Amino acid sequence: MTCEMKISLPFRKQAYAICFAVILSLVRGVSYSDEIGIALEAPMAVLAFTFCADTYTQEITGRRSEVWRLCPMKKRMHSIYRRLAIQEIYLLAVAVLGYGLFFLFQNPRTDGMAWSSSESEICRFLVYFAAAFVTVGFWGLLSNLLSCLFRNMWVGIGGCMTLWLITNSSVGDETFGVWNLFSYTFRNLEDNGDFSWICGKMACICIGIMVAAALPKIIEKRG
Repeated sequence: MTCEMKISLPFRKQAYAICFAVILSLVRGVSYSDEIGIALEAPMAVLAFTFCADTYTQEITGRRSEVWRLCPMKKRMHSIYRRLAIQEIYLLAVAVLGYGLFFLFQNPRTDGMAWSSSESEICRFLVYFAAAFVTVGFWGLLSNLLSCLFRNMWVGIGGCMTLWLITNSSVGDETFGVWNLFSYTFRNLEDNGDFSWICGKMACICIGIMVAAALPKIIEKRG
């Protein structure tokens, strides 16, 4: 596990993820704590698919792919899943850090945007954490899958960025509605009892499960 951590979490990755959270919390203005999740979800998706795109392709760029192919398929897949898990746990920690930094730097109001908001700050954070967990997991898995399929991390990043631009837009919101991948971002902040946005997160989970199931076949064929 220590070896996997050294491979999947080099210092440069750790540093730019933390810098990303610090800079975002400084430049992205929020007035209410309800808005912190909106400010963080889409940027965390970008961080996730750039962070995880080289999970497997670093074996190719590091000229270790020939040796990698000699390992049993089960061992190779366990290694990839461990690396993804390590990276995404770290990204979740960064997402939590980013949430706290908004309070540190901007001190947003906590009474809520809804006219009769009775939602506690702990509840808001837990809802945000659940949404961030799904978002980070989905985009990290997808970028790794595309990178493995084309054996190029830049294709993985570019493919995810294209999907990100489509779904993280007013057009995406109008087209997909509550099934949008960023349904949490586009939720109705003035109605804290509306949880229809969960449909979009369920879509992310279902697609993520299919991506995880398809990954062994792609690794086996593309090597």
